[in-house]
Amino acid sequence: MHQQLTFSQVEYANKRKRTRRDRFLTEMEQVVPWEELLEVVRPYYYQEHGRGRGRPPVPLERMLRLYFLQQWFALADEALEDAVYDSQAFRGFLGIDLLQSSVPDATTLPKFRRLLEANALGQALLERVNAGLKARGLLLSQGTLVDATIVAAPCSTKNAKKQRDPEMHSTRKGNQWYFGMKAHIGTDRDSGAVHSVHCTAANVADINATEHLLHGEETQVFADAGYLGAEKGEALNSREIDWFIAAKRSQVKTMADGTLKDLTRAFERRKAQIRSRVEHPFHVVKNLFGHKKVRYKGLKKNSVHWEMLFALANLYLLRKPLLGQ
Repeated sequence: MHQQLTFSQVEYANKRKRTRRDRFLTEMEQVVPWEELLEVVRPYYYQEHGRGRGRPPVPLERMLRLYFLQQWFALADEALEDAVYDSQAFRGFLGIDLLQSSVPDATTLPKFRRLLEANALGQALLERVNAGLKARGLLLSQGTLVDATIVAAPCSTKNAKKQRDPEMHSTRKGNQWYFGMKAHIGTDRDSGAVHSVHCTAANVADINATEHLLHGEETQVFADAGYLGAEKGEALNSREIDWFIAAKRSQVKTMADGTLKDLTRAFERRKAQIRSRVEHPFHVVKNLFGHKKVRYKGLKKNSVHWEMLFALANLYLLRKPLLGQ
């Protein structure tokens, strides 16, 4: 049924400048596989809202779009509700006309997040996104790049329990100490899309998460020097994989000057060029989406959150080929 536009909607549609937010939401509208993702969540969503009495649930697609807006723009629950009231771009993306329907209040978002966490749907949604990318020839699965990033958590004890999150820990990188968690990822060598996510406390060594970052079909693995010796682990030494792990800088530096040292440096540069693609998802999630710190308490909640963030990062990274198709 055709919906008549309000005066504010007509005025907004006819404005001369198209903002970056408009362009971003238009692209995401087209590249997100909405129906496939709704199929993953639908059985749990309406089952949850079918219990007992109460007001009818927010339509699932609108709820999923609201959740994605929160991830893309790093907004708190109340801030997102206010932003939807203030932004015509947000309301258009959600399909909300304030004359006919209201904005979902902030209390609906924590319930939706708990549903995703209770049913481990972050991993399921990531897999569904990647299945679509693979079907379009954008995820080749022949090589894997592995890496990890530290995500800071509040280290203050000025709270009701006078303690920090017990599932987060401290680690040192260089001369700097950090408190929080690590997000370990395995990405496709050719596209840079994330296919595996594993979250741990920050004090867990990168090499100990390696087996969780491989999907089993790759023939090559690229990693930095923190993964030296990973191929010797019990879970990995039987696999037919070519390992391209960066040499320690001190070893290359102490080599005698000559042809061998020059070739080694050239080989290390080439490995670094290939490996650099693994940094792109971290850049999207931390710098473009704005998630530089943990948002929730405990590894389980944050694991689901970062699985979903990397699923959305995959769609953003590959938006141009997806739009081209």
